[in-house]
Amino acid sequence: MDTTYEATHQDTYADTYYAHGTPAERWERAGLFFDARDYTAAARVLVGLVEEVPEQTGPRLLLARAYYHSAQLRRAETELRRIVERDPVEGYARLMLGRTLQRQGRHDEAAPHLRIASALAGEFPEI
Repeated sequence: MDTTYEATHQDTYADTYYAHGTPAERWERAGLFFDARDYTAAARVLVGLVEEVPEQTGPRLLLARAYYHSAQLRRAETELRRIVERDPVEGYARLMLGRTLQRQGRHDEAAPHLRIASALAGEFPEI
């Protein structure tokens, strides 16, 4: 059998599996994958969900977390920047963005996001 056909058929099957169901079912499936620490599978489910409901922060934030935990740091950064652009006071996204930048060795860029996240959480430095 043609290996190109097999690969294409498997990709189509996988894409269909990850995109199957209602948004609520896919959200639940993504959460199950995430909880099982299968971050790559969670991301595959969440990509389609985020495209479908781009205005919702929850799926995009979970997608960023899945990318972060699967060491897809540039992708995590992109999703987190989108959240922060839309909602500058989203504290957890700020924290995750700061940590993602730190993990890439970009400490100077991370610092302002971490300071804002601390301030949003009510953690102020002692004077």
